[in-house]
Amino acid sequence: MPHLRAVHRRTVRSLTAVLACALSPLVTATTFPDAEASDPAKLGWMVGSPPPADRTVRFEDGSYFQFPAMRWSVSNFRQLMPTINVSRGLGAPVPLTSALRNDIDAVSFTPLGATQAMTWNQSLAATYTDGIVVMHRGKVVYERYFGVLKPEGQHAAMSVTKSVVGTLGAMLVAEGRIDANKPVADYVPELAASAFGSATVRQVLDMTTALKYSEDYADPNAEVWAHAKAGSPLPKPKDYTGPRSYYEFLQTVQLQGEHGSAFGYKTVNTDALGWIIARATGRNVAQLLSERIWSRLGAEQDAYFTVDAIGTPFAGGGLNTGLRDLARFGEMLRNDGQFNGQQIVPKAVVDDIRRGGDKQVFAKAGYDLLKGWSYRSMWWVTGKEDGAFMARGVHGQRIYVDPKAEMVIVRYASHPVASNSANDPVTLPAFDALAAFLSKLP
Repeated sequence: MPHLRAVHRRTVRSLTAVLACALSPLVTATTFPDAEASDPAKLGWMVGSPPPADRTVRFEDGSYFQFPAMRWSVSNFRQLMPTINVSRGLGAPVPLTSALRNDIDAVSFTPLGATQAMTWNQSLAATYTDGIVVMHRGKVVYERYFGVLKPEGQHAAMSVTKSVVGTLGAMLVAEGRIDANKPVADYVPELAASAFGSATVRQVLDMTTALKYSEDYADPNAEVWAHAKAGSPLPKPKDYTGPRSYYEFLQTVQLQGEHGSAFGYKTVNTDALGWIIARATGRNVAQLLSERIWSRLGAEQDAYFTVDAIGTPFAGGGLNTGLRDLARFGEMLRNDGQFNGQQIVPKAVVDDIRRGGDKQVFAKAGYDLLKGWSYRSMWWVTGKEDGAFMARGVHGQRIYVDPKAEMVIVRYASHPVASNSANDPVTLPAFDALAAFLSKLP
């Protein structure tokens, strides 16, 4: 039926908003309600039994990811779609030490391309922050929540997921369970005829694969739409003949260019890594994350992944966590992989990420605001003297680790524009300013 097909198309297009960390270098000039006017708690989304029709969001019609309703959805994905759990284990949570400061809100900086200074407090509204935690020298010095996100709640990490999955992959490489120099087909023979088959695991980890895969959302024929259709857990239309899972879609990706020649940010690389990890360990990424990291962090909450129609975790962007647990993860990496009295991630893995990848290869991607950066094991590495590295996700999700400043920032947000180019002009100088401020403290 044409109407049902139209609904399916709208839903698919909404789903793809969570697939990538960057859409395009351009930000649309669309005017959106500001953070206060779009506050999901004040607007009363999904309140009532049942909620009013004009405050109800649904997964099936794509309304859940239309702004401003999406500001509620990103903190409530588990209510809307199938998921798989990431257990925190049965041990007691390890408390985070707090030393909250009242002088951080006044830290000022000038956004990129602007002439007027902005305070840290103002930056939170400018980036539609839902929650933020700052740790300095192992203590929580700043913590704020907005909208419907609470300390006990969970929020979509979007493409921050990639860095978490990349960390798992790098751990297996360091342990010799995966050989980064072997072709992907050695681990997943089903990918032999695809573009991934001839790529090495390292090229997948660093996203230097040569794939015929466009994430141009303005192009209705871009491969990103087929990826979204395959990964959607919704029933497919009767006339649908394409791939029906992430695994099936990966086998259709074609080669375009030469592996290793240029960085190209493509979500499907992390999906492929998730498959490699599953084959090498007998565990999907949700199970392995629980066993190797989450159950050892002393986390307060379980995390979870969204899944496709056959229960495959969305390795490219499906992780949802509590904010404080994400801070534990970031602090563990700042401490060379140690946390909760144990070595969780090998120090060699953290050292390798901090060294970064090939800057010349990265530069070919043309990120104007990320000059001198690189990409390693699915982490964005700043190349700065302080050794800072970052996990980045659409709509403003961040983990920022600054070893020199002894600082970790984790932020969940629901910016109306998915592309990082919409909030980087505020986020990048804000994080630098806070690092400088904290570094001067005795």
